[in-house]
Amino acid sequence: MKRFVTIFGALLLVLALLCSCDALPEGGEEITSTLTGQETVETVVTTEEETTEQTTPEQTTPEQTTEEVTTEEITTEEVTTEAITTEEVTTEEITTESETEAPSEPPEDPYVNVSAAEFYSDYEPADDYWDAYYRTQHGFMSGSIEPQDQKPTVADYQPMEDGKYVRNTYSYFSDDGNTYYIVDGYGEVVSQVFKGAAYVSLEEVAAYVFAFGNIPANYSSSKRTDPDDSIWGEYLRVNHTKFSGSTTKYPYEPELPDISGCGGRLEYYEIDIGTTGTDCDPQYRPDVYNDGHSITRGAARIVYARFDVNGDKIIDINERYVFYTYNHYNDFQEYLNYWGGWGEMFGNITGGGKISSKYDCNPTPYVPVVRRDLVSGDALEADAQVIVLYYVPKFALDMVA
Repeated sequence: MKRFVTIFGALLLVLALLCSCDALPEGGEEITSTLTGQETVETVVTTEEETTEQTTPEQTTPEQTTEEVTTEEITTEEVTTEAITTEEVTTEEITTESETEAPSEPPEDPYVNVSAAEFYSDYEPADDYWDAYYRTQHGFMSGSIEPQDQKPTVADYQPMEDGKYVRNTYSYFSDDGNTYYIVDGYGEVVSQVFKGAAYVSLEEVAAYVFAFGNIPANYSSSKRTDPDDSIWGEYLRVNHTKFSGSTTKYPYEPELPDISGCGGRLEYYEIDIGTTGTDCDPQYRPDVYNDGHSITRGAARIVYARFDVNGDKIIDINERYVFYTYNHYNDFQEYLNYWGGWGEMFGNITGGGKISSKYDCNPTPYVPVVRRDLVSGDALEADAQVIVLYYVPKFALDMVA
């Protein structure tokens, strides 16, 4: 008789476990196993209210049960949104000391009665938006003021895929949109630029134009602005004019992507980059760009896509192209949206042509890049969580106990 009872009890247990595949009875228990790396944690949670909600008349087959659990309890989309690789998670995980919310009331102006000589005697770049804001009001710089070489400083590490450079597609702004965080080739924040601030270095000006689609505060659209008449003095930069890019008029220039001058839909603009001199073009003598009294413009320019052909400003920065030329439009390199990220050079000199010659020219075409998010890619995969749910009816657990 005892043997019969034992066998009968075992049969009941097996039957109970088989029933667990069909539905979760009222009073059931949810066992959640969360796997993070090598760590495994199992918890048993009894939630009669939640179980009641899950056991609806629609859950009549195993397929419906799986769909219900997947949809309401822990969907793939939910895991991705809350635990793995969304821009929101990326923004929260990657922080810098200067990434703070703007105060409800602006702080007091720290530069009242501060002279330019005093300000630049112990110069440090701006460390937050309000600092940069007040600097601009007084004609003070916010970024690096080190002399700018004509050639870009290329990062030691530049990610590549299939033999092409990677252009970072991640746009990392502060919540108020006034700060743009610059990452390196590994996706780590290394610097920042502030909207409405003043910059002269190639890296910071390129990042500023890429992020905000406009010129820094110390730039004048006119090519004739006199440093003596500007609050920016030697840090004044000029020229913000339309760049046609017509290869018919200038056959030595390479064709930039989708440029209106060649029948495309993007209108490009150009601005000066003040270098210490340009020694690659005899028409532009090597000289200081701005000595505080006069400007020698040289041959270095940033050329970027600013509007579409309808005159509408480009809002999505991943539709914006930013290029740098230091030999007066003969050759270009694309800014890849990270610090020291410059694409492969292309153009006339690269192709063996004679500089600025309309007859002896051979411009090579634009070199395509691979577009990929450098911030929320491989770095976040290690933090991903895999959550497994399975259900055991409460009466079956009671029987085992």
